Amino acid sequence: MYRRALPSLALLCAIGLAATACSDPTAGDSGASDTKNTAVDPTARLDGVKLTMWTAQNTVNAPKQVIDAFEKATGAQVETQAVPDLYEQNVPTKLASGDRPDLMFWQPSISTLPFIQPQQNLLTLDGEEWESKLGDTEKSLGIIDGKRYAAIVTSPAMLGVYYNKDVFKAAGLSEKDLPKSYDELLALGHKVVDNSDAAAFYEAGGDKWPLQWQMQVQLTDLDKQWWADLNENKEKWTDPVVVGAIKKYKEKLLDAGLAQKNHRTGTFTGQADALWKGEVGMVLNVTSFQTQLQAKYSTEEIDEKIGWFPIANSAATGMYSPDQTNGVVAFKTGDEKRQNAARQFLAFWLGPDYADYIKTMKIPSVQPSVPTPDGLPQTSTAQVAALPTAIGVFQAKAIVAPDTHLYLADMLYDKKSPQQVAQAIQDQFAQVAKAQGAPGF
Repeated sequence: MYRRALPSLALLCAIGLAATACSDPTAGDSGASDTKNTAVDPTARLDGVKLTMWTAQNTVNAPKQVIDAFEKATGAQVETQAVPDLYEQNVPTKLASGDRPDLMFWQPSISTLPFIQPQQNLLTLDGEEWESKLGDTEKSLGIIDGKRYAAIVTSPAMLGVYYNKDVFKAAGLSEKDLPKSYDELLALGHKVVDNSDAAAFYEAGGDKWPLQWQMQVQLTDLDKQWWADLNENKEKWTDPVVVGAIKKYKEKLLDAGLAQKNHRTGTFTGQADALWKGEVGMVLNVTSFQTQLQAKYSTEEIDEKIGWFPIANSAATGMYSPDQTNGVVAFKTGDEKRQNAARQFLAFWLGPDYADYIKTMKIPSVQPSVPTPDGLPQTSTAQVAALPTAIGVFQAKAIVAPDTHLYLADMLYDKKSPQQVAQAIQDQFAQVAKAQGAPGF
C-alpha cells in the first residue's frame, strides 16, 4: 500500500548505508559476478534450494499465491520475513549491518530505489524475458542509470478522484460535469457544497500523508526538463509554480470551505467512511483507498455508489504513484545457485503464474498480453484505462521525495505559510541530495 514519501528519518538512515558501504564487507561485489541473464526455465527443479523474501508487515501475504505455486512447481522453499515498520527505514539499516535476503519488495522509483544501493547490492535484470511484456508505464520503473534492478509485478497506484454518486445526483451533477482541469475540480467542489448537504472534499490532516495529493495534481504541467533541472539543483521547490500550488490548495480549497470541518484531524479510514456515507462528495487519493473500499464492500456495492475520474492541472489525466509492492528486487548474495533461483522465481511470477496471481489478488495486470481479471469494480477498470497516459507523481520524477505532507500539515495548523512550506521542502530536498552525493549539490 502506498502511503507516503520516504520519511526524512529513513532518508538520512538510508544515506548512512551509502556512507558505510565501503566498510561493509557484504556491500559492493559479493564475491560472485552478476548472473548473466540467459534464458530461464521458470519451472526447472530447485529441490533443496531455500530463498528468503523481505516484505513490509502489511504486505507479508502479498506474494503468498506465487510462493505456493513456485514451491509446488519447482521444489524450492521461499520464506517470507516481515521487516518491522517503518519498512523504508529498517531495510537500509538491516542491509548496512550485512543482513540481506534473496528477494525483497521495494518501491521501484528513482527517489527510493537508490537507498538500497542497487549498483552494489542487486542483480541486474536487463533482458529478462518478462521485461518486454510490461506496459509502457511499468517499463519506466525499476531503472537506475539505464540498468534494470527491479521486476515490476503490480501496477503503480493511480491517483484520482473518487466520488459519491448519490451526492453528485443530489447536487444536480452527472458524468458530463466531470472536470478537465484542477480549476474545474474546485468549481465542481463549490457546486457540491452549494447544492447538497455534503462537504466537497475530505482532507486527512490527522494521518497527514494524503495531504500531498492536492498539491501534486497541480504540478503536472511541469515538463521533463524542469524535473531534470531540479535534480541538478538548477530549479528549486521554491519555484513560483510550486508555491502557487500550495497557496491555491490553502486559499481556494481549505480557506474556501471545500474541505470537511474536521480536516485538521481527518484520517484515512475516516475518509472512506465519510465518502461512503455521503458526508463528502469527493476524495483525492491513490489506489490504497480503492483497496480499503474493496475490503469492506462488494464490487456491486461499489459500482452502485462510487465513481472515479482522473485529473491533472490542465487535463483529465491520471497520475501514477509507485509503491513498495510494485517492485521486487533480487540481491547479490555470493551464492550463484540462489541468485539463479531468485531470477527463476521472478520469471515464474511474471511468466506462467502471472494470470493466476492477479486473479487471486484481484488487481490489474502489468502485462497488456495478460488481461486484467474480470469482476473488478468500475473504479478499478477506470484506473486501468487511465494508466497508459498517466503522469508520474514527484516520487517518480525527483531524486529525493521530500516530506511534503508534514509541511502541509504545519500549514493546516497555521504553523507555516505556503512560502515556508515550499522552503522546508527545498531545504530537505537539498540536504538529502547533497548527502547522497548528487551532482550539483
